[in-house]
Amino acid sequence: MSEPDKKETTSVFNKNVSRRDVLKAAGIGGVGVLIGASGIGGALALADVLPTSQKKENTNAVVPFYGKHQAGIATEVQNHIYFAAFDVTAEGRNELIQLFKEWTKAAAAMTEGKSVGDPANNKYLPPDDTGEVAGLNASNLTITFGVGPTLFTKNNKDRFGLQKKQPDELKELPKFPLDSLEEQWTGGDLCIQACSDDLQVAFHAVRNLARIARGKAVLRWAQAGFQRTKQASPKKETPRNLFGFKDGTVNPNVKNSAEMNQYVWVQPGDGPDWLVNGTYLVVRRIQMFIEVWDRTTLKEQENTFGRYRDSGAYLGQKNEFDPPDFEKKDENGEYYIPMTAHVRVAHGDGKQKILRRSYSYADGIDAKTGTFDAGLLFISFQRSISKQFIPIQKRLSQMDELNEYIVHRGSAVFACLPGVKKGGYIGETLFS
Repeated sequence: MSEPDKKETTSVFNKNVSRRDVLKAAGIGGVGVLIGASGIGGALALADVLPTSQKKENTNAVVPFYGKHQAGIATEVQNHIYFAAFDVTAEGRNELIQLFKEWTKAAAAMTEGKSVGDPANNKYLPPDDTGEVAGLNASNLTITFGVGPTLFTKNNKDRFGLQKKQPDELKELPKFPLDSLEEQWTGGDLCIQACSDDLQVAFHAVRNLARIARGKAVLRWAQAGFQRTKQASPKKETPRNLFGFKDGTVNPNVKNSAEMNQYVWVQPGDGPDWLVNGTYLVVRRIQMFIEVWDRTTLKEQENTFGRYRDSGAYLGQKNEFDPPDFEKKDENGEYYIPMTAHVRVAHGDGKQKILRRSYSYADGIDAKTGTFDAGLLFISFQRSISKQFIPIQKRLSQMDELNEYIVHRGSAVFACLPGVKKGGYIGETLFS
């Protein structure tokens, strides 16, 4: 694929006015960091189906709930996500265990396309299942559960006798420069990530699990997200984020068990044994100032990312998956990939990798600015937060050119539990 035309377009702004001045003039406030942590951030490449005139892939497939690892991590990325964080209100350990048992039973049923509970229960009582997916298939639904640091200790209190089991890795992230976190998008004792090729199916999963949790846990915050659907693209190409750039080119190979064990799955000796075959999840709600971005020249957009918008290739390279050459210079002696380009800063020495599984979001209008409230629900899975995510994020928070166009509004960390065998329940290793 040839390089895109790099001719600059004429800006509608005076060249002496910086983008930061524009942001301030618009009342947007500070800007944040990190749209992704390796390459250009975001999700794994989504699978696609062929056009309707050709044979379609099976989008009705069931993703097994039971297994060595939880589904929804190495699973091929679905079209939609509904992510929810919960605060636990149960006072006793036995109540919490019962919640996980009920969640396991319900999640296993819903991922098979079945209803929750008895569909023919007493008509004089509320139905066990809320019913909005009646007649729909599972649409590759996965439901992934995690536990946050405040489930173990809160206000220096050992809440459920779990304090000694809290991993050193499971703690709140440090405050990064330019973070502008809001309480309504931050923290949580528990999390549920429901992904499906149908948004109604994903929402139904979280809705019914939240319903089961009544009296034991309450919703703290929730966010829906999307990628381009499999029906929209005839090719299996890397999806694009709301800035128009391919998002998710660089990720560990989920089909390579050695690579996944190195970068994603918790191994024996890493910490408490109960989390072996689980992983750590970082979620960041990142608002993108798309109106400002839309007024930026193509050349400057490409220099900001360090990639060509059209092909997704690193600057100075031809193809999307060609390795970067950070020493390559143009005819003027300038680096093809600028020193502050997102991909250069994120790459560092190349030793830190994380598995990104992010989604775009669009939540109407930001009441403070009158602009789109849209951006990225950044999600990453890693074996170690302190050795993988935090070093990457520290670099990005200090040098990334992309900081002029984004701000971090929400943040949370969770330990994603290991998978479960039939007859067991999610979280069994933690409570045993």
